[in-house]
Amino acid sequence: MTQQHHDERSRIREAIDRLLAGQPARSNGSLTVAALAIEADVHRMALMNRHADLKEEFYAQVRAETHQTPEVEQRLHKEVVRLKEALAGSRAAEAESRRRAEQIALAAAVLILQNPAGKDQSFLGNVVPIRPDAR
Repeated sequence: MTQQHHDERSRIREAIDRLLAGQPARSNGSLTVAALAIEADVHRMALMNRHADLKEEFYAQVRAETHQTPEVEQRLHKEVVRLKEALAGSRAAEAESRRRAEQIALAAAVLILQNPAGKDQSFLGNVVPIRPDAR
């Protein structure tokens, strides 16, 4: 572990303590990774990639000490709920489409059975057969 890496980790741990104590020095004090990165003077992507364990530790402490779910998890939960509702709607629409297709297929079968040889075609109106009957 390089000295810079060690210094970043120390700053992140100190920033976690300040944010959880409600005494931010550099950030707006929100309990987010972005605020933690600002508070620790570390690039957010460095926090997300090189120090992911500290990020997870931060979220665990937020849950344990404040008895609240981090904002990111709340947003993700809302998105999951929205997507589940959309999926349920999509599945219902698919089921309705299948039901209608079955009804149309049954109606077509009934019409075919009622007119097996294509004899009385008066119900076709202005429909012209592609291949005229060879008589």
